[in-house]
Amino acid sequence: MDVLFRGATVVDGSGAAGVQQDVAVRGERIVAVGPDATALGGAVVIDAGGLVLAPGFIDVHSHADHTLPANPRATNSIAQGVTTELVGLCGFSVAPLAADASRAAQLRDLAQGIGPDLDWSWRSFGEFLDRFQAARPAVNVAPLVGHHALRISAMGMEDRPATAAELASMRSALAEALAQGAWGMSTGLVYVPGSFANTDELLEVGQELKQADALYVSHIRDEADGLVGAVDEAIAIGEQLGIRTQVSHLKITARRNAGRIGPAIEHLEAARGRGVRAHADVYPYVAGSTYLHQVLPPWIKAGGLDAMLARLRVADQRQRARHDIERDEGGWANQVAAAGGWHNIQIASVRSPARRAAEGRRIADVAAEAGVDPLDYTLDLLVEDHGATTMIVFHMDERDMRQALSWRWSAVGSDQLGVTGPSARVHPRAYGTFVRVAGWGVRDAALFPLEEAVRKMTGLAADILGLKDRGRVAPGLMADLVLFDPASVADDATYEEPTRPARGVEYVMLGGDFAVEHARPVRLDLGNVLRRPAQG
Repeated sequence: MDVLFRGATVVDGSGAAGVQQDVAVRGERIVAVGPDATALGGAVVIDAGGLVLAPGFIDVHSHADHTLPANPRATNSIAQGVTTELVGLCGFSVAPLAADASRAAQLRDLAQGIGPDLDWSWRSFGEFLDRFQAARPAVNVAPLVGHHALRISAMGMEDRPATAAELASMRSALAEALAQGAWGMSTGLVYVPGSFANTDELLEVGQELKQADALYVSHIRDEADGLVGAVDEAIAIGEQLGIRTQVSHLKITARRNAGRIGPAIEHLEAARGRGVRAHADVYPYVAGSTYLHQVLPPWIKAGGLDAMLARLRVADQRQRARHDIERDEGGWANQVAAAGGWHNIQIASVRSPARRAAEGRRIADVAAEAGVDPLDYTLDLLVEDHGATTMIVFHMDERDMRQALSWRWSAVGSDQLGVTGPSARVHPRAYGTFVRVAGWGVRDAALFPLEEAVRKMTGLAADILGLKDRGRVAPGLMADLVLFDPASVADDATYEEPTRPARGVEYVMLGGDFAVEHARPVRLDLGNVLRRPAQG
């Protein structure tokens, strides 16, 4: 397709001020910007006066590898102008799948709640990417391999240090995934089995990242009282291995820590001053979302999902969990304490039809209506729902979120999970993150000018990932583009109505074809799996 965007304010992703000019597209590439584009013209002319033309937004934190294979036509991202997503975050990837059947089942169990049931008919990371590509998702995806998958394949869900042989197995599996197209490795150090791994294990396995100059992305061990130390671990891994390191959804949780994110950002900035390629991703909300079973201490999940559910049926094990949650003596990410109580924890999605009425409700409220203790309600729900329930936790202060989002080296990540369709009970970030940054972040909160917002969502994101042909508006680059109205772009998704679509995005182009026209999705099969090019 030959297209001319005429008279747009081009915000090119570099952070430079927008310039009103024309942009010409031929096939899948941008071929000219400015007077040269005007001279070329186009078979299709888009009158873009008063609108901003930017690179397609890049979501550097998504769990869509758990949803898009089964729901490839999802509109939540493309309708916001997102054209590429980094997937396989927080240690969670659905490949490689262990040859041992029981360990493969543990990885499948770990995926419950992140998305719908997948067919799990692959074994290697490359085989999964082949299946993903065949689905032709609505957006491009750049895959990471999750540390959970590597550790489960090597040693299951055991709570102990890895042996030399198990470390070698993890390294070999990581090397294979990198060779098959992974852009790096993610860790989820508050989730089992990642929480069972020590720093030495991550450094040893990470030697493969060093050899490939690949990316390390970490959901760090502590986002509350121990935030600075957890950030320092991510920095140390990037520094010792000499690779890019990204702190996932940078934030500080727990009401008692309100206003205290500054030291963590100072440590990241100091690391950059030493030459460490340290970054973060942030979403513009004060609530997070994850498994409901994250309210439980890690020991209860050793051995996998079935072992956890068995413990939840035993009275003395429930009492031990209650002791750990209510006493809050540290050593783990206590979500109930961080939220300040059950009234700040909302049930997001429930798989059991008998419990669907609880979706969108606060646990304190539904427990009171049922006449039971909130923890007992939660444990019974987890057992009945086979551990698949997800939650939304209101545990952040807006001042800290604003400071993290404003940090120059923070890119934008939605952390979306569970997007199964227009009726899905999800966090509104899945439908609103990017337009919220461009709208609320620029116009209402005045955190940064529009050019900086676009840089965070495009050029910076591409640099972090190592995407060479996206993230800028320049001749020769891929024609992944978004045309939006800077005066009206906004998020309408709320915690009560989380799938309300974005406003103000008029056109989205993916690889030179229109995915969105006149603010309506028209092609939802334009995405590709972007495999990391072979090195050497």
